[in-house]
Amino acid sequence: MNAAKRQEIFARLRADNPHPTTELHFRNPFELLIAVLLSAQATDVGVNKATGPLFAIANTPAKMLALGVEGLKQYIKTIGLFNTKAENTIKTCRILLDEHGGEVPEDRAALERLPGVGRKTANVVLNTAFGWPTIAVDTHIFRVSNRTGIAKGKDVDAVEAALMRHVPQEFRQDAHHWLILHGRYTCIARKPRCGSCRIEDLCDFKDKQYD
Repeated sequence: MNAAKRQEIFARLRADNPHPTTELHFRNPFELLIAVLLSAQATDVGVNKATGPLFAIANTPAKMLALGVEGLKQYIKTIGLFNTKAENTIKTCRILLDEHGGEVPEDRAALERLPGVGRKTANVVLNTAFGWPTIAVDTHIFRVSNRTGIAKGKDVDAVEAALMRHVPQEFRQDAHHWLILHGRYTCIARKPRCGSCRIEDLCDFKDKQYD
């Protein structure tokens, strides 16, 4: 895929959705961090159902730490891997209080040192909470990037590096939101909806489906 095609792809995605954001519900960087941490191997809809009641009573590290692991589990038990996520969340809250004054650090290394927080989660927080032009590669973005030819790679790190090289600077801030939404609703895993795709004519996928 050449630069002109990539430019047009992102221009169309921006025209359709000028101000994209995560579908996770949050009101501050801490809520975003916890929502993303909880979203691993879970749907955003499922996470939002759990975090609505949770954030109503615990929207700071201190309040969430006061719940304790067992108390937190009662709010997130509908989410996959909730036992491990509860433990990681409470440990994260303690670190935020002890080392960062109860604030979410605007620092990649510090974020990645938090339990349960990997590069993808750190990228989402830096992008969505702090406005960094990062690209968080999840399964949807990995699939869309490889399938369309926008940025190919054998693993998520390779795809992230390729996207950072190839996505024009003017689109980089919002690129991962556009790509994840495209993968979630149009370029779906089993049967992509090529007939209703805004970038179908620019896509390099050879097995397009139209029924």
